[in-house]
Amino acid sequence: MKIAIFTDLYAPWADGGVVASIKAQKQSLEGLGHEVVVFCPGFEARERNVITVPSHKRLRINGAVVAKRPSIVEEYILSEMPDFASFDLVHVQYEASCSIAGVRLAKKFNLPLVQTMHGREDMAIAVNIPHPFKFLTAWALNFAHGRCLKHSIKVRRDRFQAPTFTRAKMWTLMVNQAEYADIVTTPSRHFARKLEHYGVTKPVVAVSNGVPDELIETEVQPRSLEDGAVLKMLWNSRTSKEKRILPFLQAVAMLNRPYILYVYGNGNQLKKAKRFAQKHNLKVRFYGAVKRERILEKMRSTHLAIMASYNFDTQGMTLLEAEAMGLPVFFCDPAMEEIVPKESFVLADGPEAAAMQIALDNIQAAQIERMSKKMLASRKEVAQAVQDKKMLAAYKAALEVHRQK
Repeated sequence: MKIAIFTDLYAPWADGGVVASIKAQKQSLEGLGHEVVVFCPGFEARERNVITVPSHKRLRINGAVVAKRPSIVEEYILSEMPDFASFDLVHVQYEASCSIAGVRLAKKFNLPLVQTMHGREDMAIAVNIPHPFKFLTAWALNFAHGRCLKHSIKVRRDRFQAPTFTRAKMWTLMVNQAEYADIVTTPSRHFARKLEHYGVTKPVVAVSNGVPDELIETEVQPRSLEDGAVLKMLWNSRTSKEKRILPFLQAVAMLNRPYILYVYGNGNQLKKAKRFAQKHNLKVRFYGAVKRERILEKMRSTHLAIMASYNFDTQGMTLLEAEAMGLPVFFCDPAMEEIVPKESFVLADGPEAAAMQIALDNIQAAQIERMSKKMLASRKEVAQAVQDKKMLAAYKAALEVHRQK
């Protein structure tokens, strides 16, 4: 197949789990003989079959380059690729400018369209934008999105996932973009249920992200921890507000056991996190954004991967990479239980710092090895090759749905 992937996040102009998953998917599909072209914001593409679209030179959102408006992106793509209609399928993996252009081009040339809904954009706005600007931001984004892609569904406030006008506006944006697809995919079942709850009528299929197959093939030993030894924890996420680095550091400050925390990742809370750690004399080492290979290597010598987000992540590459490396995980969002094997994780009783501190203090030394062995026993399930089979099945379903229109 000849597949066009549209995303507003791709390396090296953005980082994070979505970027890692799209990159792994591209490489794996190419290895199976498919032709994959990625369209994304950025400057001077450094990778084969990656086309960077016109982007703002100075504007950044959470460190990521931002594409110019969809009409400019469309015009540029058609000038660079006049045979765009030769694609068999368009796969859109975000909801911003470049991705909107992908939806419009799919409709323009009557091509099958798959939409992957990776994340909770409602929470990203609600958490990161200060009041009262969060509602204005959500309203403006929803209005601009509706000008580019006509909206047919209006999500109203409820007590389930949209208790505010801000979140209802962002759910309206997400649901309406999903409605343009022939098939919708999402990394987890719980997020699929939420999309359906808010009015997505197109088939929604849960297809997990994956990790590179070669990572699964590397030899990894189960972790072990001696009684009274230092608990080595790894933070492998953005250091942004929605990831809750500060509440986790508050939990760390209350620990009653020896520990060390390694923090990898940049974000809008990094400076505050460093100041907090210094003020409270915490045993924390900050590394910023580094190559993924360094993080994966560090996983070999740590005991626990940390995921402190709550009601935000739909899956999280942190969990998948930890499973691939046999590393037990800690989280406070019960929705994440479906992502990793049973008895391979520690779940805090709540998102509060005190609840996280208690859960960490209660981890027994022997528990680390048991959890690690559970992870290693199921690591093959998160291989990209396994997820490719599911995604190719979704592609096939999209082709059939489109053919029957």
